[in-house]
Amino acid sequence: MQTAKVGGTSGHDYVFADAVGRRLYIPRGDRVTVFDLDSLKPVGVIPEAKSVRGATVDPKSHHGFSSSNPVLMWDTETLATLKQIPVEGNPDGMLFDPATQRVFVLSHRAPNATVIDAKDGSIVGTIDLGGAPEQGASDGQGHLYIDIEDKDNVAVVDAKTLKVTAHYDLGGQGGTPAGLALDVKNRILFVFCRKPATAVIMSADDGKILATLPIGAGTDGGGFNASTMEAFSSQGDGTLTIIKENSPTSFSVTQNVTTMPRAKTCTLDPKTNRILLIAAEYGPVPAPAASPSGTPPSDKKGKGGRAPMVPDSFTILAVGR
Repeated sequence: MQTAKVGGTSGHDYVFADAVGRRLYIPRGDRVTVFDLDSLKPVGVIPEAKSVRGATVDPKSHHGFSSSNPVLMWDTETLATLKQIPVEGNPDGMLFDPATQRVFVLSHRAPNATVIDAKDGSIVGTIDLGGAPEQGASDGQGHLYIDIEDKDNVAVVDAKTLKVTAHYDLGGQGGTPAGLALDVKNRILFVFCRKPATAVIMSADDGKILATLPIGAGTDGGGFNASTMEAFSSQGDGTLTIIKENSPTSFSVTQNVTTMPRAKTCTLDPKTNRILLIAAEYGPVPAPAASPSGTPPSDKKGKGGRAPMVPDSFTILAVGR
């Protein structure tokens, strides 16, 4: 496993690999930091973001987009910002559909998805997904699959008409789905759930559950490598679970790779078969400050403040075969 301590302050969420442009995009709150996908060395910054959570790229138009409000649209070759696109909701994850050349900005609040034309940055429409979306995947043929965290199902979306065509229920086999992977060739979905920590494997055609397997705790991302026929889930407990698709009806956990605590989101570089994750080290949670009367105040969680990030500890991890 290769690691690169790249430092920097502020939070982070999703990480995205542009395999064609050979760049790695990491949102950092008020900016998107950009790295060389091969060397992991910094190559630039896209500034002026607001609470940015994710990024994606259309390799055909050479336009990149941030999951933020407003959404930033940039030139992936120069990293110059081309447009700011105001949206509704609370942008979180996002995905690009190559069949329609559209970007889908996901939000836990309505509208659940805002759809942007990647060619010119215009808003095409919005979608009610029936709940809070987490991660999505495209089959490259105009169909999207998006796990709905608070409803324990997967929404199937027609990327052209912007209509939900089905909801695949997890049938009590898994709950709070937060990661999703798709084997396009064999039409198989891997739905990574937090409660319990389970991968629910189902048919992308009709939602039939094919198998369930254990994964690590605290998943927040996943993917599928068609070259190795492996699905993978990244977890906050510092593990990366690898699931081998032995056949379209046979699956097994082959590895639980130790990564880094809180390395819960991931992305795949299909050129090198490397899985990239991000994480940082944190200090202890500070105790609540005492009130003038000497009585400790209480907050919503009955705890002190948020654990501080250890300076210069932010790290990119690249897991190879």
